[in-house]
Amino acid sequence: MYMKLLFGMILFLLFWTTSAYALLPAEVLVVANRFVPESVDLARYYMEKRGIPKGNLLKITTTEKETCSRKIYDREIAKPVRRFLLKQDNVGRIRALVTIRGVPLRVGAPELTRKEKKQLKELQVDRDHLKEQLKKLIEEKSSEQEPLKQRLKALDKQIKTLKKGDHRAAVDSELTLVLNESYALKFWQPNPYFVGFQKQSLLLSKDDVLFVSRLDGSSIEIVERMIDDSLYAEKNGLKGRAYFDAKAPKSKKKQLKGSAFYDNSLHLAANQVENRKLMPVIVNEKKGLFQAGEAPDAALYCGWYSLARYVDAFDWKRGAIGYHIASQECQTLRAGSGNYWCKRMLEDGAAAVIGPVGEPYVQAFPVPEIFFSYLTDGYYTLAEAYFLSLPYISWQMVLVGDPLYSPFKNN
Repeated sequence: MYMKLLFGMILFLLFWTTSAYALLPAEVLVVANRFVPESVDLARYYMEKRGIPKGNLLKITTTEKETCSRKIYDREIAKPVRRFLLKQDNVGRIRALVTIRGVPLRVGAPELTRKEKKQLKELQVDRDHLKEQLKKLIEEKSSEQEPLKQRLKALDKQIKTLKKGDHRAAVDSELTLVLNESYALKFWQPNPYFVGFQKQSLLLSKDDVLFVSRLDGSSIEIVERMIDDSLYAEKNGLKGRAYFDAKAPKSKKKQLKGSAFYDNSLHLAANQVENRKLMPVIVNEKKGLFQAGEAPDAALYCGWYSLARYVDAFDWKRGAIGYHIASQECQTLRAGSGNYWCKRMLEDGAAAVIGPVGEPYVQAFPVPEIFFSYLTDGYYTLAEAYFLSLPYISWQMVLVGDPLYSPFKNN
């Protein structure tokens, strides 16, 4: 639904102002894992570089694994963060959280109750029995196969629902609502900061939401370099080229949905960067992606779709920002773990990236035209541009980068 609304809002977005004001260092809470020594060291390094008050460091004690259970998230991550935020001196003061390398990346579904476990086991036994029946009917070429296939399909759906796979999320996305303990975990929650929802009545308000980003990567050196490069680009300007990798020419249709909407949004994002005369803009509208050597001096990148198959086409400039639209591109940030775009873009030199930890569905990705509009505005920080363009929270998406980063503020 929001896609139809957004198409008519494109011009409006260029002039729209929000109730948000530029994020300040004193409004950032840095969350590190005491159990991982380098996590605390990186937190202090970042805070010193950014001038964040020493009292804004929260050291939690939790697992060093990238995935944690819902129970661990609630007890070891959300609870201490909430306790800190609700202290008398902190109420309303903190607007953003930064999770540091060593804090879990993903949170699993809630543990099943004894009753649910029993029900799941019974359903799985029934499914196995139906599969055996279906196998015999197929061998006998019986006409009764179709009704059995439908029963099996319905049973699979019941099992999937009971397993609560749609309750999984990114830790950072859950932390956006750490002050609100009553929201539903199934699927997502509409983000009240998203510009496409500004005229809609939502259950959540902006007061319920914190900006959350992550400083993480496959090594300590990469995270330190991300911090340093962001500061360098702020001081000297983010210079280079902007690359937008669409799959088709710009559409002339007034109403677009799904993939067509996002593909057209890439063209609109490219137009905005080009109109601001910040840097040369290169748009690829062929089916193939940019290939090795085709994207030198990359400062900005947005494109799709090469699932977990990073294409090393880029020579990243200091402070570069990369965003690849595909289903699991931030599934891990650990060294040697797959060819996911977020991890690989950071390893190759990007300073900030965006991606999901699991399947988010296309309508849950940040809208490119909105993200790049606010990012290149010069007023908004990276975190603000991200949250103004992000439709849903308590879901799969992650921003990896310094939330205070404002690459075009000198413009």
